Amino acid sequence: MGALFLLLLSAFIFSSSESRSIIPRPHPLSSLKINKTQNAGTCSFTVSIRTSCSSSRYTRDRISLSFGDAYGNQVYAPRLDNPRSRTFERCSTDTFQIYGPCTYQICYLYLYRSGYDGWIPYDVTVYGYNSQPVTFYYNVMIPSDIWYGFNHCYHRTATSLATK
Repeated sequence: MGALFLLLLSAFIFSSSESRSIIPRPHPLSSLKINKTQNAGTCSFTVSIRTSCSSSRYTRDRISLSFGDAYGNQVYAPRLDNPRSRTFERCSTDTFQIYGPCTYQICYLYLYRSGYDGWIPYDVTVYGYNSQPVTFYYNVMIPSDIWYGFNHCYHRTATSLATK
């Protein structure tokens, strides 16, 4: 009986000592099906992007963004950076007005970076008419030439994002 108790106690201690992150991490998406016909511009969104203080001083990389809801409504911004000025400077926040189809609660957001400078966004917050503001925490370098981010929507939406 004593040996069984010690075995159960050590199993409990071992299992409770494993650390797991409760903060979701961004992940790559091999391809994203962009629905350009949806961007009729019927709703306005404010997107606030905070660049990490660990990022390079500024980036000349081209940054694109796509976000949406669980019902297939997708907003796509093909290029957020401004080639004539320094956007996405270290320790700063850039705010953009983006127009697209009206959505319900935003549940996914992906960034796409193309260039050689590298860039570390700290977080991205989307404010929309029909949804509560939602923040996606990155604080990691965005890989080049791949969609990178979060999908907290239902599984059927996750599979519909990828091109077939």
